[in-house]
Amino acid sequence: MNLKACLKGTALAMVVALPAMAQDNAVTVVLSEELDLVDPCMSSRSNIGRVVLQNIAETITEMVPGQGLQPRLATEWEDMGGGTWRFHLRDGVTFHDGSAFDAEDVAHSIARTTGDKIVCEIGAKYFGGMELTTNVVDANTIDITADPAQPILPLLMSTMTVVPAETAVDSFVSTPVGTGPYTFDEYNVGQNIKLSANPNYWGDQPAVQSANYVFRSDSAVRAAMVQTGEADIAPNIALQDATNDAMDYSYPNSETVYLRVDHNIAPLNDVRVRKALNLAVDREAFVGTILANGTLLATGMTPPSTIGYNTDLTHYAYDPEQAKALLAEAKADGVDVDQEITLIGRTGNFGNVLETMEALTAMFQDAGFNMKLEMYEVAEWENFYSKPFAEDRGPQMVQAQHDNANGDPVFSMYFKYACDGLQSGVCDEKIDSMIADATASVGAEREAKWKDLFAYIHEENVTDVFLFHMVGFSRVGERLDFEPTIKTNSELQLAQISFK
Repeated sequence: MNLKACLKGTALAMVVALPAMAQDNAVTVVLSEELDLVDPCMSSRSNIGRVVLQNIAETITEMVPGQGLQPRLATEWEDMGGGTWRFHLRDGVTFHDGSAFDAEDVAHSIARTTGDKIVCEIGAKYFGGMELTTNVVDANTIDITADPAQPILPLLMSTMTVVPAETAVDSFVSTPVGTGPYTFDEYNVGQNIKLSANPNYWGDQPAVQSANYVFRSDSAVRAAMVQTGEADIAPNIALQDATNDAMDYSYPNSETVYLRVDHNIAPLNDVRVRKALNLAVDREAFVGTILANGTLLATGMTPPSTIGYNTDLTHYAYDPEQAKALLAEAKADGVDVDQEITLIGRTGNFGNVLETMEALTAMFQDAGFNMKLEMYEVAEWENFYSKPFAEDRGPQMVQAQHDNANGDPVFSMYFKYACDGLQSGVCDEKIDSMIADATASVGAEREAKWKDLFAYIHEENVTDVFLFHMVGFSRVGERLDFEPTIKTNSELQLAQISFK
């Protein structure tokens, strides 16, 4: 099918004028999605992380593109053996509420994030399948023990946001308090979020002294707002709106677009049906039409920048006739392949997401699937994507975009594929065992085990429908000195922005 026909002509919408900036050191950021939560322990979700992560709440360590693992709230760390790492914390740091930061806050944050009173995505995503215990040595020293032992625990700590020890463990916060360079000033739901520079920040004072985040779902509107000076940066715009060489940046980001398949419900529990889903998609037709040139066709959950990425794998070729044959074979064996499957998409997740989902739906229908598309805003979409799943659900596939800019599949595999994974649609004991083995390994052995797991998921279990490793587009106003990186879609550090 001609995907160019799926692109809808978009008349440039009237841009709602924002109040003129009162300060030259203030910026307006226009986002594609509103925040449904603002708790730091949820900032691994991209719509939350763009505002909260490293701006308001800081992590224990930090993974910096091009530089590797760097200090943040911890200044150094050492392997004590037996799964224990000792972290030496930065002295003289205070929270936004004026309280002093110390090892008790780190211990509390770890317990809260990985506990069972609330479901913190950072805990469920990155620390599933392990138990973390802490021992406060002194105010500036803490031992963190992982069981089973995690040889890359300091890297895992680059995801652990820190909040004061007084923070409730059984509810999400509505006004986040952290140690970061910015304070959370106000959230007018449906309108904007305001941050301002923290005068007591332990590090250098940033050039940007205040930020106003506004929300516009239309990519053309976001691009126009930056073009006309109504906003300073749009971290995410669509391919067709990236038309200004002076303002627009394209970059391979760390996002992987895929369809999560629910193996628990027929007919999706049949491997022939899952293989037919993969054969029904003409992945190459999206590149250069709906999606940018440079978009890579995916064979796994993580981008090529992660260790163990399996370059021996190739994407499923577009073969709708073979897909129909597999469905017929499954039907002959009594599998109800004619029942309706719901394809669930996330509105505003990336540029041209609706056009992409409409094209995928048509492809599945052309291959013989009874497929319907439903699009949801992030708060509703999350109810389909994360456990507990509704018991009365029918067969479903959920479109998602997963970010892994940290260089290791450990940040993806447990919560995506383990039986107890927060967003796993599969339960396969072999997958659980392979994840555990790879997670506990180091060096070349670790890389080889991840590579084997990618092959098993793609070739044998045919777990999901992998689609694309994405190219991102951002528009940056001409008064800013800022260049997007692999992390820009999920983390936008205001302190990295300066003015020309």
